[in-house]
This record gives sequence, C-alpha cells and structure tokens, in this order.
Amino acid sequence: MIPTRWVKFVVAIFLLPLCAVLSQTFFTVFARATVTQRLWAGEEFWFFSLGAVLWLIAFFGLPRPMLVYVFGHELTHAFWVLLMGGRVSRFRVGRDGGHIVTDRNNFWIALAPYFFPLYSIMVIGAYGIFNLFFNVQPYGRLLYGLIGATWAFHFTFTCWMIPKKQTDLTDQGTFFSLVVIYLMNLLLLSVMLVLASSRITFADLGSDLLANVGNFAHWLTTLVH
Repeated sequence: MIPTRWVKFVVAIFLLPLCAVLSQTFFTVFARATVTQRLWAGEEFWFFSLGAVLWLIAFFGLPRPMLVYVFGHELTHAFWVLLMGGRVSRFRVGRDGGHIVTDRNNFWIALAPYFFPLYSIMVIGAYGIFNLFFNVQPYGRLLYGLIGATWAFHFTFTCWMIPKKQTDLTDQGTFFSLVVIYLMNLLLLSVMLVLASSRITFADLGSDLLANVGNFAHWLTTLVH
C-alpha cells in the first residue's frame, strides 16, 4: 500500500502549476483594475483597506484575542464537519486551545480554518439577512470595513499559526497542506476582487485564467520538445 502522505505529496506537486497560473492571473487582473479601472478610487477598496489596517494595528499593538480566534477556528472545523455530512459530539474552546470530537475527518475539515474566513462570511451573511428586513444600503461602508478587518484577522492569525507546527497541517502532510491553503486563499481573494470591482466580472477572470493556462501549456510543450 502506498502511504496516503506520499499520495498527497505528489498531488501537491501537480497543484503547483495551478498555483502559479492562478497567481499570475490574480496579479494581472488586480494590476489592470488598479491602474486602468481605478479600483483604488472606489469606496469599497478604501473602506476594506481601512478595516484591514485597523486590524493590523490591533494585532501588532494590542493583546491578541486568542479566545476569539480559537472559537472561530473550532467553529470552522465543526461547520465543515456538518458540511461533509458528519456529526459533532463535543466542542471545547479555551485560551490555551480547543478541539472538537466528530465522527468524520478529512483534509478539507482539517485545513478549513486556514482558508475559510468564518467571521467575514458571518459579516456578509448578517448583512444579507438584515437586508431582507431593513434598508442597509447606507451601511455599505461599514460592511466593507468589517470585511476588511475580519479578513485581515483571518490572514494574520493564519500566517501566525502556520509556523507553530499545527497538527491540522502535519497530520495531512505539511507541504500538501500549505499548497492547499495557498490555493484556496488565492481563490477567495480572486472572488473578492471581482465582487469589489464593478468593472471586473467572473468572465474576465475566467478568460485571463484560460489564457494563462494556454501560455503555460505552450511553454511546457516547448520545454519538453
């Protein structure tokens, strides 16, 4: 039998070209949106950035809210267990860490807290629910600011926790885990870029991605021959 870790290592190697192509696509689209489509001039960009900067100041200048992070971390595990059709029988959270007891586990469940920004999703969900009953359009700037702060919360804690030899990562294979985390976060950023820009569509992102895939395939073919 081939160890699962070896299989995941090989899968991660084959995912690297996708990471490279998606990275090129994201930065190309972002540069175009910033320079030619004036993404930086929109209030969505500024309030998102403001929220992110405020959180960065808090993260590096104030005591870190470990209990809030651990709660979100374990709740994300639990959410993905339910998403995968599993059951959570115990949920424990404390400042020193937490854990859940479940009848199901896979790499999606294990790695979800590192690529699924739960608090940002909760903010967007709450905004959508309130929008059903109230006129929340005047609070759009607050929404962008909260998304920026919560996404920066997710990003900073993810970067801070990864080097600490988390069992979530080591149990799945560290290299495989890092590749999946990078790829999923980049996909999320790409979606957020489209939603934040009124001039960029998913079709634009898709066409750039296909073009870059074609360029990579051409380069690979040339390299082989």
